[in-house]
Amino acid sequence: MIDRAAKEASLDGLASRLMDLGALTSDWLATYKAVPRELFVSDVMWPGQAVGTGQQDAVDRNEDPDAWHEAVYSDVSLTTQWDDGRHSGKGKGQIPTCSNSQPQMVFSMLATLDVQEGNGVLEVGTGTGWNAALLSERLGSANVTTIEVDPENAMDARQRIEAAGYSPHMVVGDGADGHKEGAPYDRILVTAAVSSIPAELIRQLRPGGVLVAPYTTTYGGGAVVRLVKQENGTAVGSFVGSSAFMKLRQHRTLRKHVKEYLGGVPWPADGLKSTTKVSPEDVGDWLPMFVIGLQTVGMFPWAEHYKDGSYTLWLRDEDVTSWASVDYIPGSETFEVYQGGARELWAELVAAFTWWTENDRPGFQRLGLTVDPESGLHMPWLNSPENPLPIVG
Repeated sequence: MIDRAAKEASLDGLASRLMDLGALTSDWLATYKAVPRELFVSDVMWPGQAVGTGQQDAVDRNEDPDAWHEAVYSDVSLTTQWDDGRHSGKGKGQIPTCSNSQPQMVFSMLATLDVQEGNGVLEVGTGTGWNAALLSERLGSANVTTIEVDPENAMDARQRIEAAGYSPHMVVGDGADGHKEGAPYDRILVTAAVSSIPAELIRQLRPGGVLVAPYTTTYGGGAVVRLVKQENGTAVGSFVGSSAFMKLRQHRTLRKHVKEYLGGVPWPADGLKSTTKVSPEDVGDWLPMFVIGLQTVGMFPWAEHYKDGSYTLWLRDEDVTSWASVDYIPGSETFEVYQGGARELWAELVAAFTWWTENDRPGFQRLGLTVDPESGLHMPWLNSPENPLPIVG
């Protein structure tokens, strides 16, 4: 008899859980079963945590096939590469740079893409190849183009995809540039987080076509956006739900700690002291972080935690001109603030957070984005494009 854990860690067990969550819809079920996830996972991988974004220790199929199989049919992401391939061994690297995405996100995004028979699809970020194979099964390989920036990942994905019986057009290149030779596309699926929608992808989308991408802000947070290309060339659409993806390689940023901005002068340097009733705890969840990021320009946080449960929330800007610190002490009703530089970053954050609370704390689905590929404008809005969010700072 198969025990409960083994049954749940199976193709049908995962399908049942995904359908209960509403991620796997009935029209994708046959495709899901025809393209098993296990065909697109390397022998050594690092399962994500069931809750959170951290990775567990490496699982090696050759050493523990049962644990490997259980991880594959769990609803977690599976990291397959660290540090753009510079990392070797079974320890964790610094930055996860390729993964087989969480199945819940895979099928939620495919449902959002809303492919129709005969659609031509461009996938940006081949990764392990699972998405490209799923799309090939659903639409036919001739209708699918997939592009991957990492040559080694592209080669591994090609072997897996072809072994599974599919032959989409596979390209090695910068996904932000799309693939002009196959344009225009009816659908574009981006499988890595972007901080702006690449203009070339919108240009390669057919009017009325759909682009689905995980969108992140400089401040933090992230959500999947579904954009429809308009006749005037812009792309407009709503966010559909929370997301946390690895960033497109060209959209990564290297950030200094705010203390480096102080030029060796001891904290609080030129910072002006004040107090606030807005707790750092109130602004630390994914949704408010995302909303703050939509309204602020070039500001990002870093938290420095202490053993007694307190912490300092640091803010800094990309131009290396301004910084702020807010000290959180459990049980306090007011918090000490220091702000220095040309911008009052904490004041900007409070203004964005206050807008959100005064507008009944809208969720992801009430927020949207208009993108003009020619001007580069990314205009976030509430409820409709006619109601743009205020930008502070």
